[in-house]
Amino acid sequence: MAHADTFAEFVTTRSSRLLRTAYLLTHDWGQAEDLLQTSLVKAWSAWRRIEADPEPYVRRILVNTYATWWRRRWRGEQPAERLPEPAGSEPHLDVDARDEVWRALGRLPRRQRAVLVLRYFEDLSETQIAEAMGVSVGTVKSQAAKALARLRLDESLTLEGALR
Repeated sequence: MAHADTFAEFVTTRSSRLLRTAYLLTHDWGQAEDLLQTSLVKAWSAWRRIEADPEPYVRRILVNTYATWWRRRWRGEQPAERLPEPAGSEPHLDVDARDEVWRALGRLPRRQRAVLVLRYFEDLSETQIAEAMGVSVGTVKSQAAKALARLRLDESLTLEGALR
């Protein structure tokens, strides 16, 4: 029963950080909650085997689960009751810039997006990212370089000097 207590403590103390990672990957709070819950269920089944810090292990489950969801889900148009509002004026420039970045991130391949999210939003080291994704540090570096280069060439991303 001790493993149930440690799992409950882990969920209590670290789920908000993991939920943030899930949101940054999915950009949808509902999907992020589902992704985290699915990942925690998978972690529970392996909880007795985890000897070191469980967060990198659970983060890897999270990234891998996101990758399988990304391949399976249809990401086409979603019906809406009302049309979105037109772009805002001066006070909304920050929101517009964030939206541009999110859209540009969404156009990246899943592996490149995961590397950028884990590096720049979660502030993980290249070694931690490599462990979370199950790849080498060199792969993390090359994927990050390719992703940043692709963002620099993205014609729809008009942030003045932000990526240069």
